[in-house]
Amino acid sequence: MALRDFFIALSENRTLNSAAQKYGLKMGAQSVVAGTNIQETIESIKELNKQGISCTVDNLGEFVYEKSEATAAKEQILEVIKAIHENGVDAHISLKPSQLGLDIERDFCYQNLKEIVALADEYNIFVNFDMENYDRLHPSFELMEELNEEHKNVGTVIQAYFHESDENIEKYKNYRLRIVKGAYKEPANIAYQDKAEIDQKFIELIEYHLLNGKFTSIATHDHNVIDHVKQFVKANNIPNDKFEFQMLYGFRKDMQLQLAKEGYNFCTYVPFGRDWYGYFMRRLAERPQNLTLVTKQVFTKKTNTVIGLAAAAFLAGRLTKRK
Repeated sequence: MALRDFFIALSENRTLNSAAQKYGLKMGAQSVVAGTNIQETIESIKELNKQGISCTVDNLGEFVYEKSEATAAKEQILEVIKAIHENGVDAHISLKPSQLGLDIERDFCYQNLKEIVALADEYNIFVNFDMENYDRLHPSFELMEELNEEHKNVGTVIQAYFHESDENIEKYKNYRLRIVKGAYKEPANIAYQDKAEIDQKFIELIEYHLLNGKFTSIATHDHNVIDHVKQFVKANNIPNDKFEFQMLYGFRKDMQLQLAKEGYNFCTYVPFGRDWYGYFMRRLAERPQNLTLVTKQVFTKKTNTVIGLAAAAFLAGRLTKRK
């Protein structure tokens, strides 16, 4: 848990996030980020599509507290939707309501989301509402529900570590759902803390939605979970068109290709942009073993320098709090 808390603390550090943007992908993050702009990202998607892999595209962005920043993010996502349509690639959108203004003003955020969802619906493109920390959980659900009244191309994420995940997966069983373990630090009164408990809940939620839900995206790099799902769908006669496996761009590439070759629906989570730092740190917080799954190029001399400085900053902060 200490290592997980360390990476979460790094992901929330605005100074380090800014430094990472300054260095850009020169630090080696090109191994886990599909591009810095839309055209580069479309080319990455085309290559994955050639391998029988679909994509969900995330316009990276952290710490959005100004309307101008949220508006810029909205415009960028609209351009991504147009590019997906114009290039005829197999891809959909993943977005975070906070990037569209959830932390600024609820109605402002809703209007931004509505514009995105409406355009995506026009082009028959699905929009997934990614989930963040607990404070944003229910506001994000509510925004999705409101938009679903007019547009049926929306879905969301259920995080296994929340105590209320059983209730939420039942409530939203008629939505397309991505099931994940969870990547934020949450207190024990609302989230499981024990890894074994989270792992077990993860399996239970996957099984429930496979049996009762609309469509299930199983987001994991764990081959044990994947093998379990393979056996479960076979034993319960669940057709392949009811689910997909999902992994992150740059992680376990061989397994991604193998699952696609075996005939399973496979979707790669494709982040793009220069604001990659918080995203990457949370991936390490979710599963520190991910360090060994990423291409070695991620850890250049500059990367190690920044992580070293980050560790020092983190420890200094902890010591200051104890005084």
